Amino acid sequence: MQKDVQSDAAARGRLGVGVRAAARGRALGGKRWAPYLFLSPALLFGAVFFLLPTGFSFYLTFTSWNPLSTPRWVGLKNFEYILTRDPYFWHTLRNTFVFALGTVLVGTAVALLIAFVFTRSRGKSIWRTFYWLPMVTNVVAISYMWVYLYDPVYGAINAALRWLGIPGPNWLSDPGIAMLSVIIVAVWAGLGGHMLIFSAGLEGIDDQFYEAARVDGTSTWDEFLHITLPLLRPTLLFVLVTGFIGGLSNFALIMVMTNGGPMQATNVTANYMYQTAFQNLRMGRAAAMAYILFGFILLITLIQLRIFRKGGVESY
Repeated sequence: MQKDVQSDAAARGRLGVGVRAAARGRALGGKRWAPYLFLSPALLFGAVFFLLPTGFSFYLTFTSWNPLSTPRWVGLKNFEYILTRDPYFWHTLRNTFVFALGTVLVGTAVALLIAFVFTRSRGKSIWRTFYWLPMVTNVVAISYMWVYLYDPVYGAINAALRWLGIPGPNWLSDPGIAMLSVIIVAVWAGLGGHMLIFSAGLEGIDDQFYEAARVDGTSTWDEFLHITLPLLRPTLLFVLVTGFIGGLSNFALIMVMTNGGPMQATNVTANYMYQTAFQNLRMGRAAAMAYILFGFILLITLIQLRIFRKGGVESY
């Protein structure tokens, strides 16, 4: 009898151990899958709004399709037409590079200069807020505001020039200065973001470098050239890379202000893609343009990274 009781107790003990082990295994399994469950909404969102459209657009590059018909496979004909026979593609690509170079080079230089000056001045937080305002304003609102400012009859800019006795130009209607006018707006709109990035980089530089330079009688300009610029190279690389990506893919500003005019003077590749897709209903060609533009952006980004790595930047 006693042996039976002992055997029953041992069996119950083994059963309890098994139940606890199974429960522990289920708990560990739940913990293992919990992160993926929490990530699933974001992953689903990315799949629906990024992966699927990207895959579909890549498929469209090999087809001739408009929304009123079924896609027809044409192979590489879209790429061949764009690169060899399209009357506007290379012109818009040149405009794209002019816009990006003007925006990035001028915007970066001005933002760095302002950040260098105001980081050392009192009330820098107020100035940062002032220059940050365009970054939190909708680009369409900014575009319409500048269209009004540029108006040759009622605009504030030409009104000020007339008050000074200077005849104001047709800022957005003259093919000779339309691109410059748009670049000015793009520089102004992106100035605050670049300035804040440079300000953060400048505040990360140890003051001991500047104190030692002042002891040696170094001028402010020499401090900037020999201390600030070398130590800001990682920040400068980030601003240049992101600036070129944004400049080469800019669409809304051009579309609202000029829609590529006058006489194709400001038409950039992103806007030409929009016109090809939604005005001419050639979705396949527009998709092919998008991937060609992506290739140019990737190439320029890799060149920038290589140049800065040769200069000693290993952060990227």
